Amino acid sequence: MNIPFITVEGPIGVGKTSLSKAIADYYQFHLLKEIVDENPFLGKFYTNIDEWSFQTEMFFLCNRYKQLEDINKHYLQLNKSVVADYHIYKNLIFAKRTLKNEQYDKYLKIYNILTVDMPTPNLIVYLNASLETLLSRIANRGREIERNIDPNYLQQLSEDYEIAMTQWEKENPSVPVVRFNGDTLDFVQNKGDLSYIFKTLDQFLQKGAITNEFTR
Repeated sequence: MNIPFITVEGPIGVGKTSLSKAIADYYQFHLLKEIVDENPFLGKFYTNIDEWSFQTEMFFLCNRYKQLEDINKHYLQLNKSVVADYHIYKNLIFAKRTLKNEQYDKYLKIYNILTVDMPTPNLIVYLNASLETLLSRIANRGREIERNIDPNYLQQLSEDYEIAMTQWEKENPSVPVVRFNGDTLDFVQNKGDLSYIFKTLDQFLQKGAITNEFTR
């Protein structure tokens, strides 16, 4: 098997971290988890998006940049497999939704500078689900910081993800996007659903869709 760098993406509450952990355990990959609860602005952001969006997005961008820099140095350059529960591309999805035009223009410049030489994945696992499913899973995991999430914001974010993933596929044809429906697959409670996901990923890994040449 060639050495992969896989990222798992999708809207809030869809199960990215749970699936990333399962993939890491199954394939014996290093697991990279995004920093969420440590963001000091996130709780304020969910209460007042307009006021706290720029601070929130800048914190995430800087921390994800640092994480990818470390992963690149300690794993990818040494041909060690990695699965991450995010793709830094998500920063643009969130920022475009929440930032004002002038703020977004500034943010985009900083994003482009920081990510110009960062590794990008050679496979994206994309999870999507209905608003009802997302809200249910968010409620079940019971994070205090997420209790003020606006359902309208979450719905808009889900739609933004669909647009962004389709755009990514057009602009990056060499990076497969494997889609799974979170409404019909419960990979946490149903081992059969998880096995189906692994069998699907096996096909990409075994058919050579993954290479050991990482995109720079």
